Amino acid sequence: SAGGLYREAIEMAAWADRRRIGLVGFSEHHVTPEGFLPAPFPMAAAVAARTRRVRISIAALLVNLYDPIHLAEEIAVLDLLSQGRFSVTLGLGYREIEYRAFGIDWADRGRRLDGNLEILLAALRGESFVRHGVEMALAPLPASPIPGLVTMGGNSVAAARRAGRSGLVFCPALDDPELVAAYHEASRSAGNGEGVLVSPNSPATTLIDEDPDRAWAEVGAFLVHHAETYGAWAHPDRRAYAEAKGRSIETLRDEGKYRILTPEEAARALRETGSLHLAPLTSGIDPRFGWKTLELFESRVEPLLA
Repeated sequence: SAGGLYREAIEMAAWADRRRIGLVGFSEHHVTPEGFLPAPFPMAAAVAARTRRVRISIAALLVNLYDPIHLAEEIAVLDLLSQGRFSVTLGLGYREIEYRAFGIDWADRGRRLDGNLEILLAALRGESFVRHGVEMALAPLPASPIPGLVTMGGNSVAAARRAGRSGLVFCPALDDPELVAAYHEASRSAGNGEGVLVSPNSPATTLIDEDPDRAWAEVGAFLVHHAETYGAWAHPDRRAYAEAKGRSIETLRDEGKYRILTPEEAARALRETGSLHLAPLTSGIDPRFGWKTLELFESRVEPLLA
């Protein structure tokens, strides 16, 4: 059930808090029959209450679907609840239907994001301002500095420049030298120095099993469904490392953006790339299978990293 999957995700985050896991991440989507997470803030808050060490991220958050003052309040409270372990990557979004569902003009999304971002950052800095005839200032304020609390995502030169102008860390959705150059140039021009860019470094959605052939037979259909659903949201301007072309177990497996690795392969991938994207509940995979991935990480992968 949806509630069961949410509760399992929280338990898995509590497990991650005790292991060598650096980050638990949530994204946001709306108008999906499969029920992709539409409300990441409650999930992030639940995880913050169950953990003490692991960082918690919402990436990406669809900024234009929120009132910027309300969004600043949500971010500030989560920062305080988590004692500085929370961060949010802001995104423009790439599904017009989500904008239509919230009554927001899709064609005006870039200008709207610039305006919302200006208000959001001013509120998080504690500035006083008048909005709709009401003088206000955010209270409580977040404890964390903005560069560690709010980052900017995206896959376009416009997103890179927006991040640079705003003095935000830029987290692009793919590895692209053009985006790197545009971000650093905009950051310098705005007087923000070189800025900070976090490259995704070509990650892949990963499960762990001692017998990958058997595991693909068991859960491959879930991964194919995930790839098909994400692919159906294609937009001409969207580019992301996660977008797979495969539409069968065989082609998806060969492509490598979804993978089931042995513990030894997982340890090698982690050493070579510096990160491992574990996704134990992809498309509603049976939590028992997902827990097996995590237990193998704990019992077989971590010792190889020691």
